[in-house]
Amino acid sequence: MQAEPGFEARVTVSFARQAAMATLGARLGRIEPGHVDVMMGHAGHLTQQHGFLHAGIVASALDSACGYAAFTLMPAGAAVLTIEFKINLLAPARGPQFRFEGRVTKAGRTISVVDGRALQLGADGAAETLVATMTATMMTVVGRDGLRL
Repeated sequence: MQAEPGFEARVTVSFARQAAMATLGARLGRIEPGHVDVMMGHAGHLTQQHGFLHAGIVASALDSACGYAAFTLMPAGAAVLTIEFKINLLAPARGPQFRFEGRVTKAGRTISVVDGRALQLGADGAAETLVATMTATMMTVVGRDGLRL
């Protein structure tokens, strides 16, 4: 997949403006053309009643990973917006660490399809358990007032 020069910096700057991701304690991991990882630790204030990471938190982190994966392949003057996503919750999100992967399946000029996976990492960082999958549709937006690049 082709990405324009400077795509990593554009992703990094945009992600840093996401107050929601800062609230979750999420940070960027791998940034490659068509592939972005968002990393996050388990935190008590983000759990549901059983102590698992709340499904809405898992969905938010996966949405960002998928959006930024699509963004890596967009032109320099574009912004990214989510059109829709579908999530499958497969196992309790216990942690202690998580990696949310977004990988572009089909990059289009206006619409891109991205697949996401939420993986829980063991205490040693090596063992991985798949906790959720996502299929997302992202839109390339150019020239719309109110959207920062």
